[in-house]
Parts: sequence; structure tokens; C-alpha cells
Amino acid sequence: MKEKRQIQIAPSILSADFGRLAEEVRAVEGAGADVIHVDVMDGHFVPNITIGPLVVRAVRAATGLPVDCHLMIEQPERYIEEFKKAGADWISVHYETCPHIHRTLCAIRDLGARAGLVLNPGTPVSAVKDVVRAADYCLIMSVNPGFGGQSFIEFSLEKIKELKVLISSLGLNIPIEVDGGINRDTIKEVARAGAEIFVAGSAIFEKGDYKEEIDTLRALAQAG
Repeated sequence: MKEKRQIQIAPSILSADFGRLAEEVRAVEGAGADVIHVDVMDGHFVPNITIGPLVVRAVRAATGLPVDCHLMIEQPERYIEEFKKAGADWISVHYETCPHIHRTLCAIRDLGARAGLVLNPGTPVSAVKDVVRAADYCLIMSVNPGFGGQSFIEFSLEKIKELKVLISSLGLNIPIEVDGGINRDTIKEVARAGAEIFVAGSAIFEKGDYKEEIDTLRALAQAG
């Protein structure tokens, strides 16, 4: 019998109705979400500006789920303490923004948060082979970061597989998170490649029944 995997569905509030943010967060929690994903963009590293610690604090007040802050910003090491104080449980930073990525990941852990290591589509897995031990989870971007609703980049599947092999070869048990283009059409293949945490924005928030969508995504990932 096939062993069930520890699948986690992480709705991204980037696609939520910000006029009803607390209500939206409570709705996806009630619908079975495992994690609340918060995309933080600065208009420099990515071509969009989103939210900061004040909104993270509001999300924290609305849910008992882990709050996963994905920092798509330059010099993230300057802000990790502020996001932790605002209520972030997980904080992920991009390899591309951190010349001292090992130090930054360790600093996140020292604050008591889970440290996430993020790779853009153009960054090879080989770039992080020496620092992956400092991460609690790895996030593969399967779109170019900056906007929600983009289509999944197909070569991300091979990248997920390669990262899974690297993690296993080091004797580590680090889950792989995937962000970008996750929906009913893509999640099964992404799970089969080795991912366990799935960020989904428009695939959930643009549907009328959040529970049905989360349950469907989970079942498809479980079958992957």
C-alpha cells in the first residue's frame, strides 16, 4: 500500500480580497489550509510592491496556522527580525538577494523561525549545495516572482527532482515548497517530482468553494 505523504496546502493571500483580509484568512483556515503564505515584494528585487509587517501582524491575529513570509526583497537580512516580531513563523529568503545566504538563514533560525531558502527559475540547484543544510525548507519558484496568476514553468519539474536528490544525498529531511502556477492541472506532477508544500493563490481564492478546492488539490498531490 502506498504510504501517504505529508502534503501541505499554503494559500497565498496575494490573491485574496484585501478589503476582507481577516475574513479570507479565516475562511481558508476553516477550509483546511495548512499554512498561510504571505508574499512580500519591494518593487526592486521584483517588479511589484505588496505588503509589510503591519499586514503580517493582521494575518497573525486572524489565524492559528503557521504564517509563511516569503521575502522577495533586497537586503532581507535587515527586515527578518521585524517580520518575526509581526508574527511570521516561517521566513524564506532568496539566494539571489543574499551574498551571505548562510548567515541570513542562521539568523532566521536564531530568531526562532523556520528558515526557507528560495531559488528563482534561473538559479541552478548546484548553487545552493553547500548551504542547503542551513535551511528548514527549500522553495522552488516555478514562475518568475513578482505577480500572481502566472503559468507554471515546465522545467521546474526537473529542478524539483534535482533538489530532492541533493537533499537525500546529504541525508537531510528538508521539505520542498513550490510557488507559482500551482493548480489542479499541475499539482500532481509537482508532487510526483518531490514537492510537499504547495503555494496556491488564484487557484484557491478565485474559486467559490475554498474547501472543495483545497481538498481537491490535496487529493491530487497525495496521488502524485
